[in-house]
Amino acid sequence: MTSFLSVILDAPDARYALLREDSGEVLATRVEPAFDSRSRRRGLLGRDTFEEDTALIIAPCSGIHTFFMRFSIDVVFVTRAGKVVKTCPALAPWRMRIAFGAFAVIELPAGTIARSHTKVGDGLGLARL
Repeated sequence: MTSFLSVILDAPDARYALLREDSGEVLATRVEPAFDSRSRRRGLLGRDTFEEDTALIIAPCSGIHTFFMRFSIDVVFVTRAGKVVKTCPALAPWRMRIAFGAFAVIELPAGTIARSHTKVGDGLGLARL
């Protein structure tokens, strides 16, 4: 099965937008991949802010924690095909979340899920900018 992340793996230095496939709603225009062990472990730790219009995609990954983080985030768990299997809006620091069947976790600034009306069952994709 081809991953929705294949496009970013083929051209990792290009810029991408994260969007809902059904509506074309843009969730982020700055996509940061965390596909190696070091970047997956680091995630958003050490940051004071998480800029609007930014997404961190951690893969492979089916669980995250917000220990030592300084702000709340929205979390979306997706399958290899980019189908949303779980959402966690405004996840506060010092929390853990897991989603069985998830292939990747997308971390977004708090409020993005509500603004974009993203829900379980939606398909997410990447478009090259």
